Amino acid sequence: MLKQYTKEEKGWIFYDWANSAFSAIVAAIILPIFFKSMAQLGGVSDVNATAYWGYATSFGTLICAVLAPFLGTLGDFKGMKKRLFTAFMLLGVVSTFLLSMTENWKLLLVLYVLGTLGFNGSCIYYDSFLPDVTDESRMDQVSTMGYGLGYIGGSTIPLVISLLLIQFGDKIGIPTVTATKFSFALTAVWWLVFTIPMLRHVQQKHAIEPEKRIIAHTLRNVASTFKKLLSYKSVLLFLIAYFFYIDGVGTIIHMATVFGASCGLDSMDMMVILLVVQIVAFPFAILYGKLAGRFGSRKMILFGIATYVVVCAVGFNLQKMSDFLVLAVLVGTAQGGIQALSRSFFGKLVPPENASEFFGFFDVFGKFSAVIGPALFGLVAQLTGVTNYGALAVMGMFIVGGIALMLVPRNIERMK
Repeated sequence: MLKQYTKEEKGWIFYDWANSAFSAIVAAIILPIFFKSMAQLGGVSDVNATAYWGYATSFGTLICAVLAPFLGTLGDFKGMKKRLFTAFMLLGVVSTFLLSMTENWKLLLVLYVLGTLGFNGSCIYYDSFLPDVTDESRMDQVSTMGYGLGYIGGSTIPLVISLLLIQFGDKIGIPTVTATKFSFALTAVWWLVFTIPMLRHVQQKHAIEPEKRIIAHTLRNVASTFKKLLSYKSVLLFLIAYFFYIDGVGTIIHMATVFGASCGLDSMDMMVILLVVQIVAFPFAILYGKLAGRFGSRKMILFGIATYVVVCAVGFNLQKMSDFLVLAVLVGTAQGGIQALSRSFFGKLVPPENASEFFGFFDVFGKFSAVIGPALFGLVAQLTGVTNYGALAVMGMFIVGGIALMLVPRNIERMK
């Protein structure tokens, strides 16, 4: 399947395979449950444990969003991108591994925030390496292959191993807590081992020469980049569109478990649904890349937005388990494709030598949308007294994002 890709492209692609284990096991599924159980054993109420987890998530996201433009600018200097990528990757790997060595709920939160910072920081440089490993004509194909392998690899294989061990480990003498800790160690090892191809084969090809006063140079470049974004109306319009529709994608990802529980699904039902999403997302992410070569990435992103509008309509009328499975399949068809093509679409617009700098701002739009969407979902559900009405609020985000994207000109020249 990867024969048509160069060593550089394959090394880059495999980092999606490597880091997706963190997204699934630590950020989304196993650690939140483990943290709540450890906090309650420590005398923390269920409500407070949920609140502390939310605070830690928001805090970690906020740090990444604020630092992203500055980190991106530093990465554009000659010889810096690979070093900074490695440093943040190791921060994430070590923090994740240390999760397997403690049951203290406060320390779990600290390590989770550090792991989140390492994950998001490394992804800024990972995304900005895209113009270094391939040319504009192959960006869609390479980016979607990365997301596809991330779903079927990092998000599925170690997750299934971990869930099976947690569920059935006691039958072979492995306590649930031990099995849970093993899942964190497995995530760290998986992340590190499959990053090796990236470290070996991917190099920074486009860069700028730093001045002696590198901090002052960085601050000037951040201000300059922001002015460029404001002056290129088409690029700014795309980022506004991205803010709204990726907000919808992120809200569905973050609220899926809570929404399912409120609709009567038990934990095993939710696990089945989440695995369905991962399995379906793998081939469809790759398919989006192939179709983008024929119809263009802009049209395929719009198709993904339209799919999510249907997802929200189905979510508003959920009644039984089969409805959730339909929802899972629909989400899986669009989730990887819309994220991957957004990354490659933006990569085609920005100057290669300043890619990290611009992807820093790209990351800001994605991170702040993750703060607003879930809050809006909860507010609408609370005001109406009906959880399903939150789906309508999310639908509005996709509609606004789709309209903004349709206003982006069909042919946009790369920024100078």
